[in-house]
Amino acid sequence: MGLCLACATFAAEAENSTDITAVAARASDDYVRSRLPDGTFSIEYYAFGDGGHYGGQMADESVDKLKFTDVARMIANPLAAHNYVPARDAGNTRLLIMVYWGLTFVPEAISASPGYTNFSYTENAALQTASLAKIAAANRPSTVPSGYHSTGSGSSAAQMGLSDSQLAELSSQVTVLTMFNEQRDRTDFRAAKLLGYDYDAALGTENGNYIRGTAFGVKRDDLVSELESNRYFVVLMAYDFQMLLKQKRHKLLWETRFSVRQNNHAFDRDLPMMAGFASQYFGQNTNGLVRQRMPFGNVTIGEVKSLGTVEPASK
Repeated sequence: MGLCLACATFAAEAENSTDITAVAARASDDYVRSRLPDGTFSIEYYAFGDGGHYGGQMADESVDKLKFTDVARMIANPLAAHNYVPARDAGNTRLLIMVYWGLTFVPEAISASPGYTNFSYTENAALQTASLAKIAAANRPSTVPSGYHSTGSGSSAAQMGLSDSQLAELSSQVTVLTMFNEQRDRTDFRAAKLLGYDYDAALGTENGNYIRGTAFGVKRDDLVSELESNRYFVVLMAYDFQMLLKQKRHKLLWETRFSVRQNNHAFDRDLPMMAGFASQYFGQNTNGLVRQRMPFGNVTIGEVKSLGTVEPASK
């Protein structure tokens, strides 16, 4: 006589449905996949290569604990869904797929930087001095100078009530902030190249700088906002295996880059869904960055219920 318990009830709740999964993919012009009579792609055999784990400026167990084999295993199923199959024989292996994964580095907010603090202090002191000078000037009896008097005569420092040293300090702090912003832009652009956010030429280009701060810069601002949040990412780079094996030459056939923000996510939990969404672009061209809002499911276990006592089956 045995006791049978019902399996736990699973309920999926969609959460973080506003999060954006971004994918950027490119394929070489001479990379062509043959198709079967039913229209599906023919099987292509591949081998994985360990590109490495890239950590952010903070510890994150959900990504730091994973080994290359863990990441490769979670990507293998989405690859198989599009007839990319692990190779058993080097002779018929077409692709070497290098796998890179990790967490992006995000520069600190400008408002949290020492440069911004120093600038704010210097600016506030200058504004206070200028205000006091303006009050003092308003309380002086007005006099009309005789002879020619240019409105531009006298130093601007004297008119503002600021000393030369105050103006020099203010100028110095503005220079420091400018340098900080330039460094931040460089960091953003490195992240953009890693994640494929540079594909639309809105970042790190002359056009991107031109539209900055204009009505046409809304898209650019959205991209920068996403880049300046920590993002989990995976980069797949597929090389011609036979050329590498026989000619020792590297020829990139296709690459796919995909990412999602770290906040409210866990890399080890959400990687299968990220890779599943990105897999439709494996070996394809996205012709720019694809950004799609995706719900990420959360599985909860329901209450375990007893089915009661069950008589053993008669022999």
